[in-house]
Amino acid sequence: MAAATTAAAAAAALPSSRLLPSSSSSFSPKTLISLSIPPKPLPFSSSSLLLRPRRHFLTPMATAAEEHENPYSSVSFSSDKPREECGVVGVVGDSDAAGLCYLGLQKLQHRGEEGAGIVASDSSSLRSVTGLGLVADVFSDPSLLSSLTGPAAMGHVRYSTAGAAASSSNVQPFLAGYRFGQLAVAHNGNLVNYRLLRSQLESRGSIFNTSSDTEVILHLIATSTARPLLSRIVEACEALEGAYSLLFLTAQKLFAVRDPFGFRPLVMGRRPNGAIAFASETCALDLIDATYEREVQPGEVVVVDTRDMSVSSACLMPRKPRKACIFEHIYFALPNSVVFGRAVHDSRSAFGRALAEESPAPGADVVIPVPDSGFYAALGFSQASGIPFQQGLLRSHYVGRTFIQPSQHIRDLAVKLKLSPVRGVLEGRSVVVVDDSIVRGTTSSKIVSLLRDAGAREVHMRIASPPVVGSCYYGVDTPSADELISNRMNTEGVRREIGSDSLAFLSLDKLRGLLGDEAPTFCDACFSREYPVPLREPEVVCVGED
Repeated sequence: MAAATTAAAAAAALPSSRLLPSSSSSFSPKTLISLSIPPKPLPFSSSSLLLRPRRHFLTPMATAAEEHENPYSSVSFSSDKPREECGVVGVVGDSDAAGLCYLGLQKLQHRGEEGAGIVASDSSSLRSVTGLGLVADVFSDPSLLSSLTGPAAMGHVRYSTAGAAASSSNVQPFLAGYRFGQLAVAHNGNLVNYRLLRSQLESRGSIFNTSSDTEVILHLIATSTARPLLSRIVEACEALEGAYSLLFLTAQKLFAVRDPFGFRPLVMGRRPNGAIAFASETCALDLIDATYEREVQPGEVVVVDTRDMSVSSACLMPRKPRKACIFEHIYFALPNSVVFGRAVHDSRSAFGRALAEESPAPGADVVIPVPDSGFYAALGFSQASGIPFQQGLLRSHYVGRTFIQPSQHIRDLAVKLKLSPVRGVLEGRSVVVVDDSIVRGTTSSKIVSLLRDAGAREVHMRIASPPVVGSCYYGVDTPSADELISNRMNTEGVRREIGSDSLAFLSLDKLRGLLGDEAPTFCDACFSREYPVPLREPEVVCVGED
């Protein structure tokens, strides 16, 4: 009770900021929070911010949430994998900027399948279309995309980390109106001090419309007293901790921002007509005929002015030692992308070759990948071991997300919708199956069963990454530590659990050796538990409604 009284008194003494919720928002009981970590004071001023309800911003608006809701919980075959949370793309200086963003988002669909959206600028105002579902589903009505006119646009695909996965209110880009006009933001990453910042903002009167950590960024900008907008963005980002690759769009400018550690990728390219493009991966630049120029550097903000196409750059704050996410090269990024200056397919092939050297499978007859992310690692394993490479598992690319059915038997059979064994490759043979990672172990056990049912004499599982023993706080959807099978069991225990004849992981030392002098510049906390930025959690003390 004393803690609650202290928290209430402290909150009452703070200056408040007036933020206007959208008309469709719902409110939960006010919770005041006593912080266990003393917060850095933030320069708030009184302001108003309207987070626009994107579903109703255009009339009519196709709402994927209404069209694609299913009474069953959804689960994809890759639910046993870490999930990249988001992908972003932005284009400035092309009359069909929104159309190019649409194509770029299609190429980045693997980075987020739960929701998509595009915001476009016609040089005087911003318009937005967002919805739940795949990019093609959200924009299935051609009139929606054609309504997004103007020379600048940005888009976003998402899974969720902070924020309810299936809520249309959390789909980005977020478009807000505040005292200086309209501002849109798209975010790839995760803020480890989100709860701390939100509690500070709420104690000063801020009202939130979503459960996404990205909304905190808009509130920080809206309540900043700095001038101009670039300074407000820099000041807001100085308060953020964790991973963020951000795109901001106003009527006349696009801002690209990367966190000081460079956890998540963000690249810049240029089209033949001079249009400038930003994307999470170079594969999206390739698709829209944009030539890769460079990465947005850690701690950098790049500003493109749509009026004269001038490009300027500023430093957010002193750069930290880079900690790029190694899982981009293991699993997330497409193999035809260049991420953090390295070709992804080269990295995966090298991981597979090293795995064969560390953990050979003498006497095996064939090497097969778990498609699609295990392909290049399996190819590397085959090259180093001399064991023939074949496609023993075929993945169906025509099956979307599958839905949990009422019986366990049907749930187990659903795996076969995604993967089909090639009996002629497997029957009577000793098989090495190469995958990129094991997280919970549930998918691996199903794959082993599939191969045995198809007649494989032996199944030797080889994993082209170290055991995943820690959760990620920097923009990757990983299970809690208790759900990570390698955090609960040693390698032999995991082998017994998944039912393979043998199991081996690429060692962490070997992985770091392959990265060479750049090894310290990669974040491998999911393997090592060495977290560059600690999680910042406030102590919650509920004192009821105002």
